[in-house]
Amino acid sequence: MSDTTTSLVAADGTPLKRKLAQSLMRSRARAFGLALPLLAFILVLFVYPIANFLTQAFYDARFATLMPGTTEVLKDWDAVSAPTEEMAAVLVADLVVSKKEKTIGKVATRVNRELSGTRSLFTKTARSAKKMEAPYMEALIKKDKDWGDIEVWQAMKTASRVYTPAYLAAAVDLKMLADGSIVRQDEDRRIHVILFWRTLEISFLVTLFCFMLGYPVAYMLSTLPARTSNLLLILVLLPFWTSLLVRTTAWIAMLQAQGVLNDLFVVFGLAADDDRFSLIYNKTGTLIAMTHILLPFMILPLYSVMKTIPPSYVRAAKSMGATNWTAFWRVYFPQSVPGIGAGALLVFILAIGYYITPALVGGQDGQMISNFIDFHMRKSLNWNLAAAMGLVMLVFVLFMFWIYDRIVGIDNMKLG
Repeated sequence: MSDTTTSLVAADGTPLKRKLAQSLMRSRARAFGLALPLLAFILVLFVYPIANFLTQAFYDARFATLMPGTTEVLKDWDAVSAPTEEMAAVLVADLVVSKKEKTIGKVATRVNRELSGTRSLFTKTARSAKKMEAPYMEALIKKDKDWGDIEVWQAMKTASRVYTPAYLAAAVDLKMLADGSIVRQDEDRRIHVILFWRTLEISFLVTLFCFMLGYPVAYMLSTLPARTSNLLLILVLLPFWTSLLVRTTAWIAMLQAQGVLNDLFVVFGLAADDDRFSLIYNKTGTLIAMTHILLPFMILPLYSVMKTIPPSYVRAAKSMGATNWTAFWRVYFPQSVPGIGAGALLVFILAIGYYITPALVGGQDGQMISNFIDFHMRKSLNWNLAAAMGLVMLVFVLFMFWIYDRIVGIDNMKLG
């Protein structure tokens, strides 16, 4: 009997296999159509702005766009020999145009990123550039002797690169030279690596403290009767109904020298009235406040996983002679590991990018990398360096995800 006569067909004569494939395709198309507005919203208002911001970590066309002639002549310069008269003439011509089009401020700011103090050099030279005559190198040096310094020209060559690793290098306390080589920053300028390590340290400690405090609470909630556990769960969720700023401000009142905690320490004899603990505007204050704020993010995943663990497993282990500790450690704890992984990952990722709490209670010793990203975006206006620092942090977080997947496995992470 042939395949045609034995194959199943639909009512309209279409092979059933093709009919099912068409039906499945239509179902997927409808599902995609329903999700399309949300997908477009995420792409336009979330993914694109972030991607556009992160590209500034290695893309900066300000100098090349506003000083095209200078950029072109600097390409062939070896960054070692003395600047030529041709380079000076082209520079003066570009300065004249920049002054006329009122873009000299952007040019000066870009070069100042590479060599501090050059902003005023460019702005005051641009005001006189139109009156300069050959020989232009002598005219520039007559205006300001710094034009005879080869470092200024090297800074321009570095700034003329459209795609540059200079900002990424600066984010990790390195410096890109005019010849493309990368060296370490001067010792007094190496601050970012210290901040990255401090951010990782605080995030790790907050995650550890949240686990130590949250695991017993989640265990208690999962073992109590439903009526009692639901009532206590409301207390865990209660902080979400309070503003983060209010909670952080409350810790300022709690942790200060004349605050509630220090008063209790004095009452119980743990500290003298004239020698109270320093609990705020340092790393200690940051750890305490962040642990309290992020604790629910550890308790909820743990509770949701523990609630699914049958109590009969522990009872069975005890009936076979296991002690309470053995039954917990060998039977119960391994089943709660997915909740531990989910809670730890959630708390760590949130902690690593925290901003408000370290800014208010951290002081100098409790500042994290997010606070410096905010500084470069709002005060120094060095968005490129802020983007580079954010990109470095993003790469590290993705690396942590990869490590977690290799050790624990993302598939084993459960939220309930």
